Amino acid sequence: MKVAVVMGSKSDYPKLEEGINLLEKYDVEVVVRALSAHRTPKQLMSFLEEIEDNTDVIIAAAGKAAHLPGVIASHTLIPVIGLPIKSSTMDGLDSLLSIVQMPKGIPVATVTIDLGLNAALMALQIMSIKYPKLKEDLKLYREEMEAKVLEDDKNLRGN
Repeated sequence: MKVAVVMGSKSDYPKLEEGINLLEKYDVEVVVRALSAHRTPKQLMSFLEEIEDNTDVIIAAAGKAAHLPGVIASHTLIPVIGLPIKSSTMDGLDSLLSIVQMPKGIPVATVTIDLGLNAALMALQIMSIKYPKLKEDLKLYREEMEAKVLEDDKNLRGN
């Protein structure tokens, strides 16, 4: 089980860290790179060639024009999850729209702005088709979320 996490800039890492930790918790190998679709295109293409035969999902995080997820998706058949990163302009809406508005034939799954945890969860769900243990792990994860919400509800009412 392997996920590649690619970010356009090292400054995006804090938005991905929680998701990376979750993937590693479930024994998923995670390869993390900071590669730009615009500033390091040769290195990005080389990296995609390296991972083509041994990676299940790619999480691509980018801000502003946010071309990275789409460029990656156009060069591989590995499922790509785009994580829009909030930039100083437009509060991340520019990134979201750049990622979600992919042209016909080159899809990129897109998650909430700055929410690397959701990108990791989507990667786990995709991989759970191939790895049944992940499906069981995700069921437990959701049961834990449910229990926490119910505990918070109970404490809120003072019961």
